Amino acid sequence: MASEDVKTSETAVSTIVNLAEEAKLAREGVKAPSSHALLSIAKSLVAGGVAGGVSRTAVAPLERLKILLQVQNPHSIKYNGTIQGLKYIWRTEGFRGLFKGNGTNCARIVPNSAVKFFSYEEASKGILWLYQQQTGNEDAQLTPLLRLGAGACAGIIAMSATYPMDMVRGRLTVQTDKSPRQYRGITHALSTVLREEGPRALYRGWLPSVIGVVPYVGLNFAVYESLKDWLIKSNPLGLAEDSDLSVTTRLACGAAAGTVGQTVAYPLDVVRRRMQMVGWKDAASVITGDGSSKAALEYTGMVDAFRKTVRHEGFGALYKGLVPNSVKVVPSIAIAFVTYEWVKSILGVEMKISD
Repeated sequence: MASEDVKTSETAVSTIVNLAEEAKLAREGVKAPSSHALLSIAKSLVAGGVAGGVSRTAVAPLERLKILLQVQNPHSIKYNGTIQGLKYIWRTEGFRGLFKGNGTNCARIVPNSAVKFFSYEEASKGILWLYQQQTGNEDAQLTPLLRLGAGACAGIIAMSATYPMDMVRGRLTVQTDKSPRQYRGITHALSTVLREEGPRALYRGWLPSVIGVVPYVGLNFAVYESLKDWLIKSNPLGLAEDSDLSVTTRLACGAAAGTVGQTVAYPLDVVRRRMQMVGWKDAASVITGDGSSKAALEYTGMVDAFRKTVRHEGFGALYKGLVPNSVKVVPSIAIAFVTYEWVKSILGVEMKISD
């Protein structure tokens, strides 16, 4: 059977090496099969999109609570912890309230994840080829530092391409049925912000997002790929079988990668969310206030946002929402990576059988 010739899972490292070899052949004038290249691109895009959508939906209630904790007015505390916050949302907004903003999040995260995963493989392909040329070793593999660079590039490209959707998604997530003004959906929110606040408003918080990409996305990829490589090569406790890892082991690798990335980058995420709320005057009762005032804060930039947050609320304010974020990030990142490889594996088997 043709399916017996296909491994049940395709590791990211082998994919990178294969793509790098195609790039090498192309540069030497040897034309790689175009059908294989197109199928590889399609698999990366589809698998990345599915992985992002599935993982975000699974942890949508925790994601919403995290954002509410990050931006709520400290003079009118409604959400005070993970359990209490989830209970409060359930009591005041019902089951649908737990998933408010999830539709918009999926609309953003599917193309974001697709572009991110695809960009990572393409960046890795080019970086690996350059590294092999510089070292003169065609068998050289990507180092953790090079993986960090590839992951950071992929994260910046994907985040920038979908940032306006993330900005309005934050506002849609924060608003409740009692908010002074309601955005009716992503299209209405985008058009309203554009009309009332200008095009630059759609990119508020972009700078801390870019800076946060390096430790968050970069370390996610680097730690995950490096752990997989180490486990396969050293095979401690017999975790690797036939040069592959079980789903459970991959979940552990994804959990470790997510924990490292989110802890390092979290203060930048808090500042990003607060900057996104600037200019939304009708949400002053929701977002954080300046000093003893209940008016919404106005930030002149990222540094000013850090300074005012720490001055008025203390250093701990930079980690508001960290607990629900920690609870959600482990399964979210793990599910995303495992789903990505699982979907690619299925697509690979189906394509091989159909040939």
